[in-house]
Amino acid sequence: MSTAAVGGDAGNTEYGRKAFKRSRSHFADRITADGRDGWPVEAGRYRLVVSRACPWASRALVSRRLLGLESALSLAVADPIQDDRSWRFTLDPDGRDPVLGIRFLHEAYDKRETGYPGGVSVPAVVDVPSGKLVTNDFQQLTLDLATEWRGLHRPGAPDLYPQARRAEIDEVAQGIYRDVNNGVYRAGFATTQQDYDTAYGDVFRRLDLLSERLRDQRYLVGDTLTEADIRLFTTLVRFDAVYHGHFKCNRNKLEQDPVLWAYVRDLYQTPGFGDTVDFDHIKRHYYVVHTGINPTSIVPAGPDLSGWLTPHRREQLGGRPFGDGTPPGPVPEGEEIPADHRP
Repeated sequence: MSTAAVGGDAGNTEYGRKAFKRSRSHFADRITADGRDGWPVEAGRYRLVVSRACPWASRALVSRRLLGLESALSLAVADPIQDDRSWRFTLDPDGRDPVLGIRFLHEAYDKRETGYPGGVSVPAVVDVPSGKLVTNDFQQLTLDLATEWRGLHRPGAPDLYPQARRAEIDEVAQGIYRDVNNGVYRAGFATTQQDYDTAYGDVFRRLDLLSERLRDQRYLVGDTLTEADIRLFTTLVRFDAVYHGHFKCNRNKLEQDPVLWAYVRDLYQTPGFGDTVDFDHIKRHYYVVHTGINPTSIVPAGPDLSGWLTPHRREQLGGRPFGDGTPPGPVPEGEEIPADHRP
């Protein structure tokens, strides 16, 4: 199976007869305020390459919006259907990214490391002047956007990784990553009943714990939005559309859990979250690319998306979504989700 058929983060996975395993990001350089890795934070220098289908890339999309980094960090959106040559820029005129001038993301990887043998993953940050990949470390990227890029944040940007809460955020996020973010993949790509049963159990055990945690508090850590909420949201927003059926995580749909369904609707309706979600890209990617799971490549018509806009009433729990800050402004021109790709 080609790396392109593995998932939204192709290249960070190992898939075959063994249990599904996600490998470390190969290019883990950091873009920092002091430029200690050779990549200083600089407005306009870097380009964020994403697929709106990919949950790991979607973390960066939400963070970038909430922090108001749209003018400082430009955006390239790849076609949700990649092929053996990697993520494609077929959504752009002439099939080329208009800033980087490339047809495939692997070209930026090749400029960084000739003959790089691994898969090509998103999110990826590319240095515009050189055309070289800087990082594909999806775990660290959003933390750095929240901290190292602070000098370029919009006025009123929330503190998504507050110093006093970092230990708790890290602990909560670790359990979410192991059992939910990665757990749905472990279930979906399992090749033995035992591996599937273990992953399935982990997914719903953790979701039950999260449901209980969120029963009486609006957000995962403290009374404001943090990195932990972003990391949970990008899996939950895909759950009923993809993971419930396609990845066989079907004990119940998310909408059947009153707490988690209200929580994820609250986030979806918060500026910076739902306005980054493209349900068409999500469904077409998973159901078309994963031919080992869905050999017919038929994309289901459902589920009905209208429920995403219904009242959630989570505001009754209190909380201040943006802390002492403010919501992000309108979605920049050209980055809007098409009307028929959202509720």
